[in-house]
Amino acid sequence: MTLVRKIKDKKVNFEFNKEYIKVVTDKIANNDAVFISNSFKEMHPADAADIIEHLNENDRENLIKLNNFKIDPEVFVEINESVQSEVIKYLSKDSIVYILKNLESDDSIKILENIDEKNKNDILSSLPPKDRFVLLESLSYPEDSAARIMQREFTAIPSNWSVGQTIDYLRENKDLPEEFLEIFIVDNEFKPIGTVPSSKVLRTSRDAKMISIMSESQLSIPVDMDREEVGHLFENYNLNSACVVDKNNKLVGMITSDDILTVLKEEAEEDALRLAGVGDEEITDGILKKTKRRFTWLLLNLFTAIIASVVIGFFQEDIEKVVALAVLMPIVASMGGNAGMQTLAVTIRTIATNELTKNNFSQNIIKEFSIGILNGVIFAIISAVIVQLWFNDTTLSLIISISMVLNMIVAGLFGILVPVSLKKMNIDPAIASSVFVTTITDVIGFLSFLGIGAYFFYGS
Repeated sequence: MTLVRKIKDKKVNFEFNKEYIKVVTDKIANNDAVFISNSFKEMHPADAADIIEHLNENDRENLIKLNNFKIDPEVFVEINESVQSEVIKYLSKDSIVYILKNLESDDSIKILENIDEKNKNDILSSLPPKDRFVLLESLSYPEDSAARIMQREFTAIPSNWSVGQTIDYLRENKDLPEEFLEIFIVDNEFKPIGTVPSSKVLRTSRDAKMISIMSESQLSIPVDMDREEVGHLFENYNLNSACVVDKNNKLVGMITSDDILTVLKEEAEEDALRLAGVGDEEITDGILKKTKRRFTWLLLNLFTAIIASVVIGFFQEDIEKVVALAVLMPIVASMGGNAGMQTLAVTIRTIATNELTKNNFSQNIIKEFSIGILNGVIFAIISAVIVQLWFNDTTLSLIISISMVLNMIVAGLFGILVPVSLKKMNIDPAIASSVFVTTITDVIGFLSFLGIGAYFFYGS
């Protein structure tokens, strides 16, 4: 492995390779928790989380259940959400409580959102009263509200304090956040009236009043504001942080730019994936889960394609039977095109977020191949039944079944191969991929359907 840089004494830029992943899996098999723990301590939490994500499900389970292995809270919070939900199932209640107690409140909320209600209440009851109250209050707000992404850890100072009092307070109070850029100035009712950069405090005379060096607060974010709207505020006003207030305008938390980056990323991904009909699919989701998410959308597209075929079929009375191939052609082409666009949307997102790597590329090729087979078989059966009822022709039903399976497989494979290839050629896959994928699925769909049809009707 190659660890070439450091951030806060943690080695970063880990070069993943199959050999090192194999070393980790071998250490898991040998119950060598010491090696794995020491390796993770040397790495940035994000890199350690990536290693856990790259393990298969069995190895992840065995790792978490290793004696003397305790997953670091900072590593756990960096794990992909779908994998995080899987890992939670292997953790004891005490382990989850330990993680929550050692994370900022906004990170703790994200974890609790992935735990079922029964276990969630059990875990909350094991937390200290103060932590439990904070988390329960945040959970009482809507899922997409500012309260869910704000952190309760912030630094607030009365407006009548001097700079000297503030510095002494910051040095002596152990409950303050380890790092903060801004200090909030509040009035007697704990309402925010301004902010002071921590650097400005250090460079100002001890006798000066904090109110004299503060910048007046330009905006406060209500706890129930939609998080997407909060993101727009940060973007429009170039904010690094902003205070969050309750219905009485009292300071209850803060939102930082890193939280907003996550929000904007998630919202953009969500919009893009919804356009393709794949919901919140993750690269780490299993084959059956991926297939289930895509099935409904593809089923809808199947029936819209049939409508187009019905329109063409109105003119069928005066043409020979073989022309029924032309009537049914749009079904195969349309289904292949939509399946390809689903795979394409997911692939482009994973490329943009650097989730698709050399190490998991082959695995995802196999996944898409398997999804293509599953969806192909399912829709082959549905299409065959419809064609049989429509034309009462077993040969036509068989032709469309074979073509559907072939085109679904091709759609899945080229949906991932095309954007990856374009990326290697330094061409933006988000712009160019759809043209190529649509063309390929149409051509393959027509060729397979008409070629097989010609063989059955004219060939030997």
